[in-house]
Amino acid sequence: MKEIKLFCPATIANLSCGFDVLGLCLDNAGDEMIVRKVDQKGVRITKIVGADLPLETEKNVSGVAALAMLETLDELDFGFEIEIYKHIKAGSGIGSSAASSAGAVFGINELLGRPYSRKDLVQFAMQGEKLASGNAHADNVAPALLGGFTLVRSYVPLDIIRIDSPEELYATVVHPQIELKTSDARSVLKQNVSLKSAIMQWGNVGGLVAGLYTKDYELIGRSLHDEIVEPLRSVLIPGFDQIKQTAYENGALGSGISGSGPSIFALSRGKETAEKIAKAMSDVYEKMNLPYEIHVSKINPDGVRIL
Repeated sequence: MKEIKLFCPATIANLSCGFDVLGLCLDNAGDEMIVRKVDQKGVRITKIVGADLPLETEKNVSGVAALAMLETLDELDFGFEIEIYKHIKAGSGIGSSAASSAGAVFGINELLGRPYSRKDLVQFAMQGEKLASGNAHADNVAPALLGGFTLVRSYVPLDIIRIDSPEELYATVVHPQIELKTSDARSVLKQNVSLKSAIMQWGNVGGLVAGLYTKDYELIGRSLHDEIVEPLRSVLIPGFDQIKQTAYENGALGSGISGSGPSIFALSRGKETAEKIAKAMSDVYEKMNLPYEIHVSKINPDGVRIL
């Protein structure tokens, strides 16, 4: 096999209570990528369609992730070319950089005969995230590679648990067309939190994980509460409080900021409810005369996949 075409999915990170440790994989929003084996050594980004991103390998998240992986292997007498077809806007809060990072390492791994497991690939994709945001977090790249929900139990050593999604769980994500850089969204966060807030957050993380395992939709909803990050970041997102309230009024189990924003997600039981929420969210931004994109998606059980 000399060439592979991939679907690189969008993701929702944090999920309200799980800052930097929880994420899920979306099913119908994502980028496409072609990775091919070539005679010339190294990694080259040869084409980017849909976004103004650097072609230089060391300045592109997919290139950095690929190089991190190749550094761990015996020197190869061939190299790789990567074409990226972006459909996830940079700074949207649904894992644009993670999709590129995950796709690159997955594609190269396939062409090399899978020397690494999908879980092994997370550590390399994290280096792309470090380039994008200054922080090697895994809450987007882990679900992008593994599918379903993922919990990062530990970063040192890296320990990731994949969790299946309840069958009827759907995500609705609205992206107001403003760009909010992850680095900027991180700059508003406090370095210390109160013990009271931390205890509440730990309870919600445990509740969300328990709800996913037991398929208890009401418990999932009760656990989608962010005591620490959302109060600080929500002021950066136009219409946040109204969008969130609208989601609840139309049947959402819970709602919050997707990743670092500005996208806002809602989880619901059943496609019909998810689409009703999408319509209601759309109406809010229509009245504000603010351009937006909206996605309704099942939870993707597979992660990056071959097309």
